[in-house]
Amino acid sequence: MKWIPLLAAATVLPAATPDSKTEKEIMAAMNAYRQAIVKKDDAALAKVLSDDLIYTHSNNLHQDKAALIESLKGAAITEAIDFKELKVRMYGNTAVVVGDVDFHMNTGGVQSVNHLNVLHVLVKGPQGWQLVARQAVKYPDAATPGKK
Repeated sequence: MKWIPLLAAATVLPAATPDSKTEKEIMAAMNAYRQAIVKKDDAALAKVLSDDLIYTHSNNLHQDKAALIESLKGAAITEAIDFKELKVRMYGNTAVVVGDVDFHMNTGGVQSVNHLNVLHVLVKGPQGWQLVARQAVKYPDAATPGKK
């Protein structure tokens, strides 16, 4: 697992706010990830995901790159993904992106929204910014930000 040393290095490197060019590149990668999921575009998704991906859903399902791409063929349809107040911190060539994300789902004609707090870890390499790790936590309905 190549990304473990990168995450370990992040614990000793001071956090920094990215410059505007770097932040735009990171957010472009995040938007490419979002669009690929919504459009079920496995080729586009493969480009933005690291081969070492560890993708953890809010229900504790763990997937690697191949499994996540394969899941696009499932019955559940992600109709939209809304990023809210994402914050980017830099640790060398590693970006940590944290924020709230709403997944608008349609499963067998039943629509739902999953309100999540998500940690994304991206690394810049020869392929550009790629997602190497993701961890999601579902908000209980009463604790959803902005919900009263």
